[in-house]
Amino acid sequence: MPDLSPRRRLLVLGICCLSLLIVSIDNTILNVALPALQRDFHASLPGLQWTIDAYLITLASLLILSGSTGDRIGRRRVFQTGLALFVTGSVLCSLAPSLGWLVAARVVQAVGGSMLNPVAMSIITNVFTGPRERARAIGVWGGVVGLSMALGPLAGGLLVDSVGWRAIFWLNLPIGAAALVLTALFVPESRAPRPRRVDPLGQGLMIVTLASLTFAIIEAPGTGWTSPAVAGGALVAAAALAAFVAHARRAAEPLIDLRFFRSVPFSGATVIAVCGFAALAGFLFVNALYLQNVRGLSALRAGLFLLPMAVMTAAFGPLSGRLVGARGPRLPLQIAGAAMLASGLMFALFDAETGTVSLFTAYVLFGLGFGMVNAPITNTAVSGMPRAQAGVAAAVASTSRQVGQALGVAVIGAVLAAGTGPGPDAASRFVGAARPAYWVLAGCAAAVLVLGTLTTGRRAARSAARVSALFETGPERHPVSGASTR
Repeated sequence: MPDLSPRRRLLVLGICCLSLLIVSIDNTILNVALPALQRDFHASLPGLQWTIDAYLITLASLLILSGSTGDRIGRRRVFQTGLALFVTGSVLCSLAPSLGWLVAARVVQAVGGSMLNPVAMSIITNVFTGPRERARAIGVWGGVVGLSMALGPLAGGLLVDSVGWRAIFWLNLPIGAAALVLTALFVPESRAPRPRRVDPLGQGLMIVTLASLTFAIIEAPGTGWTSPAVAGGALVAAAALAAFVAHARRAAEPLIDLRFFRSVPFSGATVIAVCGFAALAGFLFVNALYLQNVRGLSALRAGLFLLPMAVMTAAFGPLSGRLVGARGPRLPLQIAGAAMLASGLMFALFDAETGTVSLFTAYVLFGLGFGMVNAPITNTAVSGMPRAQAGVAAAVASTSRQVGQALGVAVIGAVLAAGTGPGPDAASRFVGAARPAYWVLAGCAAAVLVLGTLTTGRRAARSAARVSALFETGPERHPVSGASTR
């Protein structure tokens, strides 16, 4: 990639952030629209979960493939293809005649979305090569998540109340079109010096693992954990995961190189991403339903209630990036875990939803915590790897986020479904059913706090340096299987 002027680098960052904006805003908008979807399509709670998780599962399954494909055939080319597919999927979503068609259109969206964020992050890491400027750029990137959280509920609530839920997908059209044109004009093409091969078997096993696990979790409250479908889904997920690991240990170039996980910071960032984003997705899911179905708020007023959380996320994302650049990832992760944990405990122990002031306080704490978590995850995931592996490392980090969100919606939705059940008084049972859900969210936040402390020290940094050296020195023989681990 040629050297770019500071102004051109900032322009590239802005274009990449547009892709993050449309992908992130899509989920926050959809959460506000869930009650409207429920009414129009007479959808069950598991049906609502699938409108979110079909997208997230597809996205998580294809992110690594898209990242390595961008490294191989050109990051700008893959980025542009993703933008076109995402806009097309958005149009199909707005035209969906039933819940099933909406879920299918969400899959089309996700195929395009998988080509955006990991490839954009790879572009950023190759444009911003200095550690401090990269950390600040990633902080801006994290701030866009907060911006999408602010815009999504407000714009979504306004559109749902005035035009209808189909209008929420129209927002992606002008943003996606602008990003397409600007990418063609200003983003330079780049490729990895040694791109990785495609791993179709590993890709297939990842899809089977995520889809069957999510199916089992979502469907269990309705049919029971011992039902043939749910038990079979869990067994298929376990078998596919075992096969995925076995294949990755033996393949010349697997979908996920297991040597990445010898780096303690990288492994910690992966688990933190799963936990942090599971908490976010679960938090948005339960509160969007609570504010409208229990409190009886309109979609717009529900969006306004969520605004304090979104504003805090937008404000603390860039601050987190600066803290990572100045002091490393430990402090931002500790702040993130502590703030989200305090928020979860306010709901689980003190019924924060019963008072408006306590509800807003809990929202502010959660937004502060989530705003701090994104930048250290991304920075830790890509900083310890050679630039040639930036696409794959960024894609693993992005995959962890999407897996976390999919599991968060599946688990929290399953907890709510088990506690509410069918019937006219389901809304009145919602608050009691949500309490164990908030304990799950508090557990995720505690994991962020503990892992953020344990995986960011000097010993952990030395393990990252050793892993980076492995990729610089070439293939090595696996001590057990004897196969090449590259």
